[in-house]
Amino acid sequence: MANHKSSIKRIRSNDKKRLRNKYYHKTTRNAVRKLRAMTSKKDALALFPAVISMLDKLAKNDVIHANKSANLKSSLALHINSLN
Repeated sequence: MANHKSSIKRIRSNDKKRLRNKYYHKTTRNAVRKLRAMTSKKDALALFPAVISMLDKLAKNDVIHANKSANLKSSLALHINSLN
C-alpha cells in the first residue's frame, strides 16, 4: 500500500488512464475487425478514414506503438484495394 499522498493520487490517476486507454484500444480493435470483415469496397472506403484516425490517436498517446499503427494502416489499405 502506498504511504505518500502523491503516490496514492498517482495510483488513482493511473487507474483512470488505464481504463480510458483500454476502452479506446478495444473500440479501435473492434473497428479494425469490422473493416476487415467488409466485402463492399464502397462501405470499406467510408469507414477507412475513421479507423485511420483512431489508430493515429492511439499511437500519438502511446497506447500502441507508432510502428504497429503504421503496419495496421498499411494492411488495411491493402485489404481495401483488394476488394472488388
